Amino acid sequence: DVQLQASGGGLVQAGGSLRLSCAASGLNVDDYAIAWFRQAPGKEREGVSAISSSDGSKYYLDSVKGRFTISADNAKNTVYLQMNSLKPEDTAVYLCAAGPYSAIAAIVRGWPPPPHEYDYWGQGTQVTVSS
Repeated sequence: DVQLQASGGGLVQAGGSLRLSCAASGLNVDDYAIAWFRQAPGKEREGVSAISSSDGSKYYLDSVKGRFTISADNAKNTVYLQMNSLKPEDTAVYLCAAGPYSAIAAIVRGWPPPPHEYDYWGQGTQVTVSS
């Protein structure tokens, strides 16, 4: 049974930092593409960042480049999203997801992570950035 447990969200002032964690069970994160998506009220879900541990490929949404860093700890089977210099527009529910080869291919090509290629989803963690 595959489970993805997202945690680390919270309320932070603009300019602050948070580190999100996506702890996986039932699969190995180095065999999958792991992505962070976010969804704000009234907006479409968007892919924020993704990682393919097998080859080190990473993807970042343009608006978070230079502020967010994705990493994987294969020993802990956990993927992290370090978020610095947070802005009010980063406010959303953040979800982690795992996808197979087709999702990995998108990361390698530098494409945004396509949600339909991700088979497993965590429950989400709320990030609220106050101005």
